[in-house]
Parts: sequence; structure tokens; C-alpha cells
Amino acid sequence: MHADEIKGKWKELQGDAKRQWGKLTDDDLKTAEGNADKLSGKIQQRYGKSKDEADREVNDWIERR
Repeated sequence: MHADEIKGKWKELQGDAKRQWGKLTDDDLKTAEGNADKLSGKIQQRYGKSKDEADREVNDWIERR
């Protein structure tokens, strides 16, 4: 799955994202709206990760979908 496909299936994938990153709130996921950059930003905030590390995690997660 590609990043643009995530937006179209975001409602279905929110639960999976919540399992992957348990510190993310429902509001965080709603704000991300399936946007990989926004999701990465929320991961950076909640987990204190660098932008590169969060981007890598999101990209890996997207590729596994």
C-alpha cells in the first residue's frame, strides 16, 4: 500500500495504527487523517523520536499494509 492509499482507508487502519503506536490518542489519529507526515509528527511528539526515525517507522508500517 502506498501513502496516498492510506488516506482512503484511514478509518479501517486507525485501529492498526493504535496497536502499533499505543501512546497515540484517538484525537492524534483523527488529526493525522491518514496523512503520513502528520502521523509521523504525532509519533515524534508522543515518543520523542527524531523526524527520520518516525518517518522510517511510518513508511515501514505503510509498506506492511
